[in-house]
Amino acid sequence: MSPDSKSPKPDDPRALLSALWVFVMFNYLYADVISLMDPILLPQFVQGQVGPIHITRSFLLAAGAMMEVPIAMTLLAKVLAPRPNRVANLAAALFKTLVVAASLTVGTPSMHYLFFASIELATTIAIAVIAWRWRTNRDRRSAEPGAVHSGRSVPS
Repeated sequence: MSPDSKSPKPDDPRALLSALWVFVMFNYLYADVISLMDPILLPQFVQGQVGPIHITRSFLLAAGAMMEVPIAMTLLAKVLAPRPNRVANLAAALFKTLVVAASLTVGTPSMHYLFFASIELATTIAIAVIAWRWRTNRDRRSAEPGAVHSGRSVPS
């Protein structure tokens, strides 16, 4: 890359966070697509009852809303200002980590589902860690010696 080309600042993880959301979205997608190829699961999907889960229109709407979170984060991770970006990434990653972890307790997960779930969990945990460690300029200024924080001076 040439020196005059635009590259992300090393302390601004927006591009990385967006890329991780795209990566995890492909894993969510392919876990579901491959599940449709499972000769045991496919008839259950057609009947509208997969293990203990009854698939209704309300269930599908809820599933769509739940999946909109990581879809939206692919964009929001790039365009939100640093502070709300950090909070949104942390909240969305924690939410999706809990959803995937909870899905492992429903029935007996297949080998391919365990494979994808492990990648999904590692990725959303990585997103949460990156968001948690992301120090915005405002965070850096308030941590500087002599900075005023909540009306008090931070000792040097």
